[in-house]
Formats: sequence, C-alpha cells, structure tokens
Amino acid sequence: MGHHHHTGHHHATVTDGGDRTMQRVSSPRFSGPMTRRANSFKRSNNLNPNNTNILSSQSTQSTNVGGSGHHHQQHQVIDLNSPRSEKPPSGDTLDSMLPSHVKGIGHKLHSRKKISFFSVDFAEYGSELKRRKKLRQWMFLMFLGMCLFLGVFKISATGWFGYTADNLGNDKLHQDYYDSTPSHLNQISDGSHEWRYEDKGADENNKHFEVSQISLMVVPDVDEHDSMVDYEIWSNPGSGHFTQCIDQSRNHKKLHFNTNGYLLSNANGGLNQMRFGICDMVAVAKIMKATLVLPSLDHSSYWADESGFKDLFDWKYFMDALEDDVHIIDTLPPEFAGIEPFYKTPISWSNVNYYKMQILPLLKQHKVISFTHTDSRLANNGLPSSIQKLRCKVNYKALKYSAPIEDLARILVSRMRQHGQPYLALHLRYEKDMLAFTGCSHNLTSKEDEELQQMRYEVSHWKEKEIDGAERRMLGGCPLTPRETGLLLKGLGFPYGTRIYLVAGEPYGSGSMQYLRDSFPYIFTHATLATRKELEPFINHQNMLAGLDYIAALESDVFVFTYDGNMAKAVQGHRRFVGFKKTINPDRVNLVKLVDQLDEGKITWKVFSSKVKKLHEYRIGGPYYREAGELPKLEENFYANPLPGCICEKTPGYKISN
Repeated sequence: MGHHHHTGHHHATVTDGGDRTMQRVSSPRFSGPMTRRANSFKRSNNLNPNNTNILSSQSTQSTNVGGSGHHHQQHQVIDLNSPRSEKPPSGDTLDSMLPSHVKGIGHKLHSRKKISFFSVDFAEYGSELKRRKKLRQWMFLMFLGMCLFLGVFKISATGWFGYTADNLGNDKLHQDYYDSTPSHLNQISDGSHEWRYEDKGADENNKHFEVSQISLMVVPDVDEHDSMVDYEIWSNPGSGHFTQCIDQSRNHKKLHFNTNGYLLSNANGGLNQMRFGICDMVAVAKIMKATLVLPSLDHSSYWADESGFKDLFDWKYFMDALEDDVHIIDTLPPEFAGIEPFYKTPISWSNVNYYKMQILPLLKQHKVISFTHTDSRLANNGLPSSIQKLRCKVNYKALKYSAPIEDLARILVSRMRQHGQPYLALHLRYEKDMLAFTGCSHNLTSKEDEELQQMRYEVSHWKEKEIDGAERRMLGGCPLTPRETGLLLKGLGFPYGTRIYLVAGEPYGSGSMQYLRDSFPYIFTHATLATRKELEPFINHQNMLAGLDYIAALESDVFVFTYDGNMAKAVQGHRRFVGFKKTINPDRVNLVKLVDQLDEGKITWKVFSSKVKKLHEYRIGGPYYREAGELPKLEENFYANPLPGCICEKTPGYKISN
C-alpha cells in the first residue's frame, strides 16, 4: 500500500486573551506608543517574507493493526495579515486530533497555562491603562497651555476687539471678515482686480448682484501690530465751540422787486469749479442788485458733457431756497430776449468795489450782461459778512443735486455702508492730464514720461512746459502716487479690510495701482459699485457722474485727497461746514521724504508709521481760521475752509461771534 501524506493549512488570527490588546495596538486610531506583552504578542525573527507565524505544530502517530506504522505530520500556519483569517480554529477540531489517553493530561496543562497567562496579561494591562491615563492628562494640560498662550498672544497683538488684518491671508478668511452681503455678491471673474455689482434680476425688489474676485496679497514689509483696527482713525476731530452761522440777521433788509438788470453767466470748468462759479454769481447779483438768470454750463472747455443746470441740480429748489436773497429766473423776460447781451470777463479775485464801480454801470447801461467766465471771480477774503454767508448758503443749502443723482448716490452710499461698516473716500488725482500738467512722473516708465511731456506740449493754454518733476515732488507739488497713498493709509493705521470709494478718473501708468490694491483690495468706484442698468442714464454725462462722487465723498467717514484740486477744496469745505468730518490733508513734502527713507532702508516700518501719524495729527479737518495771503491765488480757498465767514465760535454765554 502506498504512503498517504495529508497536509492541512489553516489561516486564522490569534484569539487568546491577548488578542484584543494586539488589535488595539494595531488600530490606526491609536496614537500612543506600541508596546509588547510577554506571552501575549510575539513576532518570530525567522518568519517567512510574508510575515506568517506558525501558531501550532502538532504531530500525531497512527498505529496500524498490521504492525506497519506511518507518521503523519499536520502543520497549521497562521497568516496574521491575511484578510481571510477572521475565525479561529475550533477547539473541538484540535481535540479530535489527539489520542484519547493524552486528552486528560492535555486539558489540565492547557487550563493551568491559561490561568497563568491571563493573570500576567491582566496585571500588565492594568498598568498600561494607568500609563495611558497619565499620558492623556499631560496631553490635555499641554493643550490648555497652548490655548492660553495663543489667547494672550491674540489679545496683545490685536486688542480685545481688534484683529490683525494682515493675517487674513486667504480668500475664505477675507470673505468671512468682509462678508459683503453674501446674498447679493458672487465672483464673476478670476482675473479682475475690481468689485463690480451686476443686476441679474428683473424684479427691482429682488436684485442679485455679482462681484469679481480680488487678488489678495499680504504685504510682507508691514509690522502686523501697525495694521490693527484702531477705531480712533474713524472718529471726527471734533468741532469744539464752532457751529454754522449763515442764518439771516434780524436787521436783514427785505428783497426789493426792482432790479438793475439781468445777469447771464456761463459756468466754466468741471463740476466743482462750476459750483464755485455759480455761488459767486449769486453773490455778484446780490452786490449789483441784479436778477440772475439760471446759469448755463460749459460743454467744451473741460468735458464734452451736454448736461445742463437742470440736469445737474434741483433748479426749482435752488430758486425757492434763495427767493429772499436774490431774484432768480429761468429765462429772460420776452421784452429782453431779443437784446444782444454785453459780454464781459470779470477780473479774477475781485472785491465788492470792483463790481459796484466797474460792472454795475455796464449793467445799467446794457440791461443784460453776460459773464464768459465764472471761476474765481470773487476774492476769498475782505468781503462783507453778508456776502460770505450768502456764498455758503448757495453752496451748502441751495445747490442740491437733481433727483436722479441724489437717488443713485444714496444707493451707492448704502452699499458702501453694508452691515454698518465705515468707509473711506479717496480722491486720487493720478489721471494722465493731471500728471502731464504738473510734470510729475515718479515711479513711471520712461515711455510713460515721454507721453506726459508730449501731452503737455500739445495743450497750448498750459504755460509751463519744462518741468523738473523730481524737484517738484520734493517740494510737495506732485500728486501722491498710488503706492505713496497706500503707504500713507497703512502708516496711519487703516486696516487691510478698509472699504475705499475711489473718487477719481482712470489712474495713469501700467501697474501703478497694484500696490494700493494689494494693500487695500476693497476699492470701489461708481462704475463698479452701481449696476450697468443704474448707470445707463449717466452715460456720457461726466458732470452727473462727478455729482455721484461728490455725495459719496461728502458722506464718507473719512475723506483723503492726494492733491489740491477743486474736488478736494469743495468736499473738505463742505465737510467742515456740516460738523468737521474727518478729512486727511497729506503733508506731501515730508511724506515723500519718509517714503524715500523707507525705500532706502534708512528707517524701519515702525519708525515710518510713527512719523506718519505724528505728521498728520493736526491735519484731519479740525477747525482753524483761514488767513489771507500775499496773493489771492496762493492763499487758502474760501470754499475749502469757510471759517471765518460761515462758521462761528460760540462764546461762553452761547452767543455766536464771527
């Protein structure tokens, strides 16, 4: 008879009392150290490459009745890593393989071994639990310590209610901080650097807006402590004992119906230059006891804008507000409509005597006189108090913008103030024509500088042609560049998330706005803040768009202008009149020096910021008296600071003294 060899291989996992401990150690959720236990978890060093362990090897002999003996060996190999080794071999199966006379002894030895095994394992298992519990306690204490440290660091870095804006380094955090009405704003472009509202709904009461994505970059050269939220930067300087004083006095003479003639005028220049001219024309009509015809507006010298007086201003309100001061009519009476007016260009910065002695006789002679220019036709100082008060009454009370401008402006201001957030209006005079006129080309390319020179020579009425731009910049004669403006705002302490309404035309220069947008990405203009549908009535009406900017700047929490222009003069004067709202007038002479020192590494950012704040401590729109200069053109403009004239100081007895 042949020899028969039967070999059986069974794959199973270890299932004694130490098996559960082994499974816990091997669990991916267990982050503690792996420990070995005696008799419960052993690995043989001479295993095969597949990490198989021989759990038991039992040899049995079968005695043949015929006297021939055959040895049959059966080996059970257990693969610990096998996915099939889920059920251990049955004890009955093992016992059935033992001879009957060995079973009793085997059971006794096996029982003793089990008792000894479990006693050792449970003792070590209890000790291990204590060690783990102690380890968890230490880890919990370390976690509490870390939380306490981060909390103290947070408070020391940002204050109790502040935040470190420069730490907002990703789109999610910035969106959470800014939260620009998520129900109205969505991203529409990954490459745009501007916010834009889009009206996507036909229902006026259920509008949906979209906003383009902003490039968010953290500026590395700023100390995070200097970018903290400081609520004082939004506070007004305070008006002290000063208040408005343009009401008519008790001895005010009633307006007589008689007139010396009719005054026509053509308001020239941009919107704010025309505002000043209209105010002066009302005052001149008062001086000469003339009847003022609603001024016409210049359509050629500044912008090709066909907007008339009635398009820009509420003309009926204008006439009603001044009915007790000056006779104002819409058009000439029929009996004078056919008369050729006498054209005259008044001398700039003239006083009352000039109009009474030289212009009034011409008016009486011709009955209708037309002024070709209205800008700067009255002096800043040396005028009667009643005339100064009338100029302010016209500017700040009577000249109300037309309903379309007022209505859309209120919408823009509301969007800037979403969730009650403050905003800053920035008058950035960095348009091409302004740079060409001033000869300033700092930080521009040589090609851009040549373009500016060419433009300056092509404009015939610009008298100055050869200009040293570098020298003019050091003398404070250049508009701040967008980068210098960004450094100014950051140095003053305005945070990264500051909402900025840009009151300006298109900035000149390739990449000139990059630094400012990187430092303050939430920059809006009327073109991006309003929907296209809302702007349709204003297309090709630059003066009406300037009216939107005027109101947005007037209503802002902080107004900053980078160069002295008519817009800057008009807005800062109006803000003084309504209560000295914060208006920052940069010290350009000293600021550009500090910027150069910072760029050259001569001062640190901390020193720069400290000096910038010190420079502008008293340049924030607080009350001070306007003083006359040697030349009217060089002195402070009346409309930029109507104190004295329209703002008076209350005495201790609450009497108003001018």
